[in-house]
Amino acid sequence: MPVERNGVAALGAHAAGVGATQVVERMIDALGLATQSALARELGVSRGAISDAKAKNKVPAEWLLKLFRAHSINPFWLETGRGAKFLREDVVRENVADTPEQGRQGEYEFIPLVAARLAGGGGSAETSDRVVGYYAFRRSWLRGKGSIDDMRLMRVTGESMEPTLEDEDVVLVDLSQCDILVGKIYAVRMDDEIVVKRLERKPGKLVLVSDNRRFYEPLEVPVGDQINVEVLGRVIWMARELM
Repeated sequence: MPVERNGVAALGAHAAGVGATQVVERMIDALGLATQSALARELGVSRGAISDAKAKNKVPAEWLLKLFRAHSINPFWLETGRGAKFLREDVVRENVADTPEQGRQGEYEFIPLVAARLAGGGGSAETSDRVVGYYAFRRSWLRGKGSIDDMRLMRVTGESMEPTLEDEDVVLVDLSQCDILVGKIYAVRMDDEIVVKRLERKPGKLVLVSDNRRFYEPLEVPVGDQINVEVLGRVIWMARELM
């Protein structure tokens, strides 16, 4: 298990292009099931949803996380077939607590890092929800931040949010927090692109504000049916690699 820093540990990036059919087969194997219908019941989805996932070659991250939480099935093994099939309790805990009681509460949630990039500058055309890795956060810390099931990690591209967010920073977005708090940072979809900005409001307009105001002026976007603008979620945490 990677060493924790500030309540979070990063897992290695997962292999790209993993076949959804193989992932579904590993799910069935790990659960000791006989059919795809039985897997659908375990996941709480329709059998058609599993067929669609295989046809689109895309397994929702929520399925992997649900099986991890319910059965300790290793998400990395599900996606790649490598590593341990199950993660023992002592593997997903970090024994860094000051007291036994704190240690018992020191469990982790695995939050997916998706391929979608948040553009700090021009829009990002990479909007895929394909999972490319996981970060492990302390559950107790996450509960104080928002809805764990709705959290996703994304990388930032560009310099418009410097110095707050720099190119290649990783941010944690809570997709359930879409109500605009003036001055907070959000992920926003504009047509087929995604940007990361501070948000402000004006009558009939959404104002997207960059921290790097020397080179990026605020963008006022009329809010209406003719323009596809959607607040995806609020940025609640960031991480930066120093090397």
